[in-house]
Amino acid sequence: MHERLKTKRSDKGTGNIKNDKRKMKFSASKIVIAAALLSGGAVAALNLSNGGERRTFLQKGAVAAAGTVGILSGASLPQVASADDYSDYTTTDSGLKYFITKEGTGEVPLSGQTVKTQYTGWLDGFGSEKKFDSSRDRGRPFTFKAGAGQVIRGWDESFTSMKVGERRNVIIPPRLGYGDKGAGGVIPGGATLYFDVELLAIL
Repeated sequence: MHERLKTKRSDKGTGNIKNDKRKMKFSASKIVIAAALLSGGAVAALNLSNGGERRTFLQKGAVAAAGTVGILSGASLPQVASADDYSDYTTTDSGLKYFITKEGTGEVPLSGQTVKTQYTGWLDGFGSEKKFDSSRDRGRPFTFKAGAGQVIRGWDESFTSMKVGERRNVIIPPRLGYGDKGAGGVIPGGATLYFDVELLAIL
């Protein structure tokens, strides 16, 4: 009898250990899955600026590819520079600001014409650590139809007033960019965008 009780207790103890191990494995699996989801979201967000077609990144609607997770390091909203920092910039009626860094000598594109461009975009100011995309880094110009709503409003306004060969620093307020929603976990809601843009050609 005692031997049977010992065996049952031993079996019960072994069962508890097995159950504990199963729980530990299940918990570990959940952690791994969660980590995979987070890293997958970050990769998806990074892919928006490091590969594939650029037009999807600059469309007016929010990019959904990484919106469910987002980038952990980009949670805070960017700091908006004071007006005094850009007193030498021209401000348009829409609120867009720009400064010409290189004069152009070519034609100004009409709405609907395809333009060939180069650009770099930042949050938190020109040359900041928060660069979110750059055609120059990829070594591949970006083309789109100017003034046709294929890109954010700030871009349409900028490129339909530039001459071929011109290069500008452009500050785009949220309502001319991605608004309160942001885009794809890369650009937070309410973000002011800072672009160095250049009009290479009208195609």
